[in-house]
Amino acid sequence: MARAIEIAERGLARVSPNPPVGCVLVRDGRIIAEGWHDRIGNLHAEQAAIADAEERGEPTEGATAYVTLEPCNHFGRTPPCTQALLWAGIDSVIIAAKDPNPNVRGHGIGVLEDAGIKVEYGMLEKEAEFQMQAFMHWCHHRRPIVTLKMAVDAKNRIDVNEGDSARFTTEKSLQFAHALRRQTDAILVGSGTVVRDDPSLTIRHVPLDGAKQPLRIVLDRRGRIPLDAKIWNQEATTLHIHGIEHIKTPPDVESVTITNLNENKGLNDLLDLLGDRGIQELLIEGGAQIWTSFLKAGLVDRLIHIRSECEIGEGPVMILNQTDLELNNLMLHSESKDTGDSIQIYTKSEFRPPNLAWPHPSS
Repeated sequence: MARAIEIAERGLARVSPNPPVGCVLVRDGRIIAEGWHDRIGNLHAEQAAIADAEERGEPTEGATAYVTLEPCNHFGRTPPCTQALLWAGIDSVIIAAKDPNPNVRGHGIGVLEDAGIKVEYGMLEKEAEFQMQAFMHWCHHRRPIVTLKMAVDAKNRIDVNEGDSARFTTEKSLQFAHALRRQTDAILVGSGTVVRDDPSLTIRHVPLDGAKQPLRIVLDRRGRIPLDAKIWNQEATTLHIHGIEHIKTPPDVESVTITNLNENKGLNDLLDLLGDRGIQELLIEGGAQIWTSFLKAGLVDRLIHIRSECEIGEGPVMILNQTDLELNNLMLHSESKDTGDSIQIYTKSEFRPPNLAWPHPSS
């Protein structure tokens, strides 16, 4: 099962909104094949492992399947995995975690048992659930996990009062930030960040490697963003959230009105909206007003604090205080200077970095 969890990471960032899943086939105490869900629309882990066995010339009759998530028993982008296991003559199935998705939720186990296959579940369950935490959280709560990333200079400044804004973190920290983007479903910023920096909010400094560009979400209560901003380009999809009806937006951009965006209720409504769209991982990138709003509302599940050793000059300050951490139940998980900047990762206990491939300062 540990091997199944290990190979499941290969699908990370490629398979959302599906979870990363791995499967290992064993016969006579020997691994004969393995597979993982590689990307949306491709074979699920069980199907990929069976195909791997066929390619290797290994018969699957009488084998045991170790799989990190309960096999599905419904038609989606691929046929049911339960049927693939039955067709392959698998003798027993050992499952790490049950699938809380209403389309599965015990049905996969029931179908296998009804067919006479021995089923066990719970092996390395916690490890598998940590790996799939965004999917698990979404199934239970219909909301994304919220990760907030902030960067400050040596004096906690986030920008300069005069002149153009400029990046002050290291090149390795920039790559870390884009690796973080790669493993999220959506990036959120406020209108102030767009007006000030005109960002593209796309993955550029690390390979996409089968991942798709995340949804770009901009909170623009008063319709401040100009129509020629990069946020409207076609490199990725943009969702425009505003607080006033009839705001001008490019015709191919989806626009949604949430009238109380500056209040806790508005932010909760926003997370419900994103959950209904299947967003499981939300990355908040800026700016200070957005950071403060989410922190004061207690809606942050992970926080990544990057501090540069350089000073950028006089400008606005953002200090991460203990009160904000306690309000969000955030605890220091790790700290590193591998990128040349100090990177601290704070998390709720149930939302620790989900796996080895999740971006970390040494990546």
